[in-house]
Amino acid sequence: MSRQKSSTWLALGDSYTIGESVPLHQRWPHQLTRQLNFLAPQYLATTGWTTRDLLSAIPNNIFSPPYTWVSLLIGVNNQYQGLDFTLYPKEFTELLEFAISQATDAQHVLVLSIPDYSVTPFAEGKDSAKIRQEVEQYNQVNREVAAEFGVRYCDITPISREAADNQSLMAEDGLHPSGKMYQMWVEEVLKKIPIEEFTSHP
Repeated sequence: MSRQKSSTWLALGDSYTIGESVPLHQRWPHQLTRQLNFLAPQYLATTGWTTRDLLSAIPNNIFSPPYTWVSLLIGVNNQYQGLDFTLYPKEFTELLEFAISQATDAQHVLVLSIPDYSVTPFAEGKDSAKIRQEVEQYNQVNREVAAEFGVRYCDITPISREAADNQSLMAEDGLHPSGKMYQMWVEEVLKKIPIEEFTSHP
């Protein structure tokens, strides 16, 4: 148990990682690490960040590898800002390589899919079909790159779409997930990866 309590987590991403519009304890990395009895996660994530923004922030931050686990969830702002799609495979790959370099090994890196915000109140009046299609294109890339590098992958996009019929899954800003949805993400992660795998050390 003492080793478990010293386990560390590095969470890389954007607003979905820092839990925009919810309290710190409701962020999905916080909920997950609390269940695992890890130390509180270290974050490198900011609302609005693209893959390029996250890459640019890395040299300006201090890390303490090897982390027991590292998570990566990034790309929605590339889509939202209409950036050149061809940038994503290259930059996501660079970020995943960094994540692996900070973890105990590749099997201790977790990639989450990008949520589909086309169902949110924020997207009302926007081209929801286009948003959904583009999010799926981005997720195809991060899923394929994750498979290529042998890291763990969890598809939480279907859960994000449940907000279309359940407003309790939305934060008050009408765009980001609520703590309840983040809890569902954690439950999905733990379906894919048993707690024993999280808490075992190489």
